Amino acid sequence: MLSVPLSAAAAGTVVELTEAERRAVAAVAGQLVAQDSAGGRIDDPCWLEAAREVSVRLPHRILAALRGFRHDAGPDGVLLLRGLPVVAGDPLPATPAVKGSVERVPTVAASVITTAMLHLGEVVAFRNEKTGALVQNVVPVPGSEVSQSNAGSVLLELHIENAFHDNRPDFVGLLCVREDPTGDARLCTSSVRRALPLLSARARAVLGEPRFLTEPPPSFGALDRVTPAHAVLNGDVADPNVLVDFSATHPLDDEARGAMAELRDAFVETMSALSLRVGDLAVVDNRLAVHGRTSFTPSYDGADRWLHRVYAHLDHRRSRVDRAGNGAVLG
Repeated sequence: MLSVPLSAAAAGTVVELTEAERRAVAAVAGQLVAQDSAGGRIDDPCWLEAAREVSVRLPHRILAALRGFRHDAGPDGVLLLRGLPVVAGDPLPATPAVKGSVERVPTVAASVITTAMLHLGEVVAFRNEKTGALVQNVVPVPGSEVSQSNAGSVLLELHIENAFHDNRPDFVGLLCVREDPTGDARLCTSSVRRALPLLSARARAVLGEPRFLTEPPPSFGALDRVTPAHAVLNGDVADPNVLVDFSATHPLDDEARGAMAELRDAFVETMSALSLRVGDLAVVDNRLAVHGRTSFTPSYDGADRWLHRVYAHLDHRRSRVDRAGNGAVLG
């Protein structure tokens, strides 16, 4: 089990918006919400192009934070923007409680997270996950409590998002639209930069060898395949990337199993946890940091925790072979 101190604070860089910055972000989002009156939809290339165009009008301090994080995500691999607008005065609707819930119609919250993530790369989605929607809802779903997916409410193991996929996201954005009323659900993050010094030399060596397999997550449905054998640590030996999902990555031998257990222990020891508040956008560098969530008890009364999730790729050209018509959705 993950042992998370109740006093755990946010890791990484934190940028708290001023009221003036909040109004400026709301004005940018309002332009995209207005696209709906002309038939605009989030997954329409024209709407995404409009989002790309107006995103440059976000406040300078937000743009600087996003650009700096893109250049180097720091020791924790997490950026937190606090105080973003999520509604335009109207009451927030009930938290969705159905599988595959997504946002198709532009809203303030969907516009805010999309414009922010566009400064980290190109916004992408996966056809097999939530029908390829660019803005996805992370909500508890009745009957899915024990699922190791965004619909579950049991402990969600630390993982790299879509670790099995060759073109997994480089960045994952999570915007809190409604906070967990119980206060129990907390976003957990841990960086390989923090964990690496705690590993033995032998564990580092084993984790750098192709002795692991990773399955697709439940959110992708029935995909009958796993990755080819891969290393968990790759790239620069002194500053590696990490590729692991502790619920879906399987070591191929006992030594690899021991090394993976040592890595998990190191992640847990260096882990931070955060109860996301309304208007918090947590961005995780999906190459450096694993993330998960503590368990909580949903009530399914329309007031449960509700996040928007958006992915971004640094190198859009890399995934061109998987994106029909040069669109944003990977097959």
